[in-house]
Amino acid sequence: MDNNVKLFLGNSNPELGRKICSYLGIEKGKIDALRFSDGEIRIKIGENIRGKDVFIIQSTNPPAENLLELLIIMDAARRASARRITAVTPYFGYARQDKKDKPRVPISAKLVADLITVAGAQRILAVDLHVEQIQGFFNIPFDHLYAAPIIIEYFKQFDLSNFVVVSPDPGSVNRSRAIAKRLGNLPLAIVDKRRPEPNQASVINIVGEVKGKEVLILDDIIDTAGTIVGASIALHERGAKDIFVCCTHPVLSGDALKKVGNAPIKKFVVTDTIPLGHKKTDLITVLSVSELLGEAIKRIHEEKSVSSLFV
Repeated sequence: MDNNVKLFLGNSNPELGRKICSYLGIEKGKIDALRFSDGEIRIKIGENIRGKDVFIIQSTNPPAENLLELLIIMDAARRASARRITAVTPYFGYARQDKKDKPRVPISAKLVADLITVAGAQRILAVDLHVEQIQGFFNIPFDHLYAAPIIIEYFKQFDLSNFVVVSPDPGSVNRSRAIAKRLGNLPLAIVDKRRPEPNQASVINIVGEVKGKEVLILDDIIDTAGTIVGASIALHERGAKDIFVCCTHPVLSGDALKKVGNAPIKKFVVTDTIPLGHKKTDLITVLSVSELLGEAIKRIHEEKSVSSLFV
C-alpha cells in the first residue's frame, strides 16, 4: 500500500482494526479519541491527511456512542481535507427498523444512512447487512461483503456427509441454500417460526429431515439468542445429532450467552465484526473478517474491482 491511504480505528473494535492494518502492512493512523469531563466525545486527528484516501474502521454496535464516534471522526477527516472518506462498518447497527411496518415507528436504518452521508462518508463498506435493501438508503457507493466464504472454508475441514443446513427462519432461506450448495449440495431444512413481539420468537415447525443428522444453523445477527436457542431445542427434540450454530454478528445482549451455553449446541461459530470481550467461552470459535475487509480496502484504494469478494 502507498502513503496516500490512511486507516483510522475507532474504539468499537480496535483489535479487528489492528488485524486489518497488519494484513495491509501499514500503521494505523494517529488519532486521539478521548472524552471531555462531561462525557462528550473529543476527537483529534494527529497527522496530515490532506488529499489522502481515508478509511475509518468502526462497527456501530451498542452503545450508541460507537455510531456517534464514527460520525465525529468522519467530520474531522472531512474538515481536514481528506480526498475521500470511506466508512468501514463491519457491523452496521440500527438496521433492524428498515421499514415502517407499524404506526408511529421510525425507519432508523434510513436515518443512520443519512447521518453517515452528511458526516462526510463518500463510500461505505459493510459485512452482512441485516437486510440487503439498506444499500438503497445510500446515494453513495456501497460495498456489501459477505462472511459466508470464511464460514464455508472453516466447515470444509469437517466430514459433511451427514450434515444438513438449517435456515433459522423463512427469510434466511436464500442465504442458507447458497451455503448448502457451496458445501457440496447439502440438504436444506427450514425453521418455521412466528415472532409475536420484537426479541421474542416461537418455533412452530421444522420443514425438512433432521433426525440423526448433524445440523448447521446460519444467521446474520444473534442478539438475545431466543431464535437460535428455540430452533436448537426444536431440532434436538426432532432427533438432530450435533448442532452447530454460526452467525456473522454476535451481539449477544442480556443473558444470551448463558442461554446458548444451556442449549443443545455443540459449537458456536462467530466472526469478529463485534468484539466478544469477556463473553468469549470454550463453546465459541471466532473467525476473523480482517483479511476480507483488508482486501476490499486495498482494492477500493487501488480502484480495482471488488465484485469477486461479493460471494
